[in-house]
Amino acid sequence: MHPILGRIAIGFVLFLILFPVLTCQVYIIWPWYGRELSVELIILLFPFNVLAISLLWNYYLCIVTDPGEVPDGWKPDTQSSEGYEVKRLTGSPRFCRTCQKFKPPRSHHCKQCNRCVLRMDHHCPWTNNCIGYFNYGHFIRFLFYVDVTCSYHLAMVSYRVMATSGRWYHDQPTGAELIFIILNYVFAVPVILVVGGFSLYHFHSLMGNTTTIEGWEKDKAAMLRRHGKIEEVKFPYNLGVRRNIASILGNNPLLWCCPTVPPGTGLRYQLSVADEHHNWPPRDPALANQLPFKLPDSPWTYENGDVNPNLRPSNSQLRGVNGNRHKSTQDPVSVLPPYHLDYEVPGVDAHPGRPYSPGNDSDYSEEGYSGAIRVRRGSEGYEVRPVNREQMLQEYVQDRINEAGRYQVYEPEHSLETSDDDFEKDEFGENIDEPPGEVGTVRTMSDDDVPLALR
Repeated sequence: MHPILGRIAIGFVLFLILFPVLTCQVYIIWPWYGRELSVELIILLFPFNVLAISLLWNYYLCIVTDPGEVPDGWKPDTQSSEGYEVKRLTGSPRFCRTCQKFKPPRSHHCKQCNRCVLRMDHHCPWTNNCIGYFNYGHFIRFLFYVDVTCSYHLAMVSYRVMATSGRWYHDQPTGAELIFIILNYVFAVPVILVVGGFSLYHFHSLMGNTTTIEGWEKDKAAMLRRHGKIEEVKFPYNLGVRRNIASILGNNPLLWCCPTVPPGTGLRYQLSVADEHHNWPPRDPALANQLPFKLPDSPWTYENGDVNPNLRPSNSQLRGVNGNRHKSTQDPVSVLPPYHLDYEVPGVDAHPGRPYSPGNDSDYSEEGYSGAIRVRRGSEGYEVRPVNREQMLQEYVQDRINEAGRYQVYEPEHSLETSDDDFEKDEFGENIDEPPGEVGTVRTMSDDDVPLALR
């Protein structure tokens, strides 16, 4: 996050804290008690101010406290009985390629802080800082004091609202008091709802000694367990509720609400199950045969020095002539009849796409999708000239007839020597004019004697 944005976020949080804390005392409670100092007023406001100061102090510690960084030259002790985390692919100790350092258990690299953070929980934009090993206790106390202070604040304001019916002390609330009562409700109610739900999640994580990142890993492990891919795996850092809280807030329960430094260095953690090296989070068995990732020598070459074939435009095959970006090749059957002007032979691209040229300023052409129908682009889209379907069918039939080698066309030859008597013969060569019962002379028929329709 940009430093200016981080400061703006911190200023916004301070405004959300200070506005209800100050206005409820100055414009609501103080006029309610007649603007006079009394024992009852002190008893009412003193705990509230203590809670508000503790809230601000823990918020300040969350901002300025370093969450913890991996020391230079640190290496995991592979011979220690406390265990160390290993990579899921190679089984070797975890190593950060960005920081060029070994990763201690439960540490992760933060892109915002650009470093590896010890026991990283999350990067909080409202504190402009990572929440890690050394400031997670302050963060838990900050959430606790937000919940308690907001609850106390709403109780005081609600008590003032309910007291108006009994007319205690002096007079009814003025217009300014009513405005600030409404504003205090507007500020306090959403804060306690949002922060309260967030607090419940982190209180549950505290009792389980789990960070936010480890919570995601536990959910993934539970999913693999439900699918039967892995056996049940116990979380290695769960030591019990009492010891889990003591590992963050200290061993003395009386000081859990006071700012303290967590025990330890953040480089080693006690395990619930003794193991030389634990594999957490558990690996998906489907990735067991996956080869370790290896960076190539150069991102621009491939194996024998040629250009990597995978380095090509992702939409190079989608560019077409007139915006035909998505052309399906799975179904080779055309939905148009063969005599349609837009019909194309399945599997053959009759209009291949032209290569992209930066100097080509024309995005559309005068021709349509196939070049046969004249189209023009109007204000409401493409306008296509209507075509008569009968004329289209006649043109299609004529084109098929004129196609060379498709049909054998016979052209009749008219001969003037052919007499009319030849056409009076039937198809068996018999003379129709001869009387019945007499046998006529049978004459041999030539091709010219056969009618044109019987050839």
